[in-house]
Amino acid sequence: MSEIVTEGGLRELAGAWLAGGKRLAGPCRVKADRVFYRAVTAPGELLLASCRPDNSIKEFFFPRHEKLYGYRLTGNGVELFDTEEATGAQLVFAGRPCDAAALPVLDHVFNWDFPDRFYLQRREATTVVTFACVDADEHCFCTSLGLAPGAVRGSDALLVAAGDGAFEVRVLTEKGRALFAGRTVVSDKQGRVAAPPPVRFDAAAAGAFARDRFEDPFWRTHTLACLGCGACAYTCPTCHCFDIADEGAGSTGHRVRNWDSCQFDMFTLHASGHNPRAGQAARQRQRIYHKFHVYPEKFGAILCTGCGNCGRNCPAGLGVLPLVTEIDDGKHLQA
Repeated sequence: MSEIVTEGGLRELAGAWLAGGKRLAGPCRVKADRVFYRAVTAPGELLLASCRPDNSIKEFFFPRHEKLYGYRLTGNGVELFDTEEATGAQLVFAGRPCDAAALPVLDHVFNWDFPDRFYLQRREATTVVTFACVDADEHCFCTSLGLAPGAVRGSDALLVAAGDGAFEVRVLTEKGRALFAGRTVVSDKQGRVAAPPPVRFDAAAAGAFARDRFEDPFWRTHTLACLGCGACAYTCPTCHCFDIADEGAGSTGHRVRNWDSCQFDMFTLHASGHNPRAGQAARQRQRIYHKFHVYPEKFGAILCTGCGNCGRNCPAGLGVLPLVTEIDDGKHLQA
């Protein structure tokens, strides 16, 4: 037996959440062939089906642009003031399991050396409901990172399509239990999770290669197509590079945090003009090196969930998967 909710019941739940003045986000069709996670104002905007949005849910925890504090010049002094917006309850609905799985990975870096209260307040205030995948495409590689189409890591509840517009509800946390309390019915229907994609590579071997063959010609020959556009990082659920800048005019302004990317040519540019990663080959190498060696060594977690966003969104056909599968294949290795 299982707990079941219908699509109509899900939209009623979403409507009740919005009616309570809370923030709701989920996948929305913005063009015939484009789906994005975004905040919604009506339940009908949500796409309640397994899909692959072009962005990730990380921006609801780590916004593209956020004010850290304000400043005001007072004669010869500077007055600092808090401009933090109140963090109310929010619901991220119909996310992908590989998106939710990124949250425990990001928790490490946003708790490193000191807790990032901006991120942590959003984490605490957010309930995450995911839809188990019903299929996989050529870019999916979650199983290579120890995940699966029905992975539950980072989710408060997982919904599994059971046919005829019904979903099996698998409650995972107290947040999920509170959200679905009184909204399910007992049924003999069972949800169906997609067959997992094949394991495509050895993640540990990719990290070892990045560590031990830092100057290998592989990086240059296999990354020539990279445009340095940053689409991979901006759509990745785990990439978290940011820049801090002062924005304002006259005597007042704000210190802000903005997304950045190690794929941009100015990311490591020194004031002297020297750039230790002067070409795209070095920047692509850094992406693999960080995800599969540096982050695991520091935090014990791979900085990737196998979502495939980088490959789907790369205009040059790159992304994590083509590089690490080539590493795993080993045909490029020098004698």
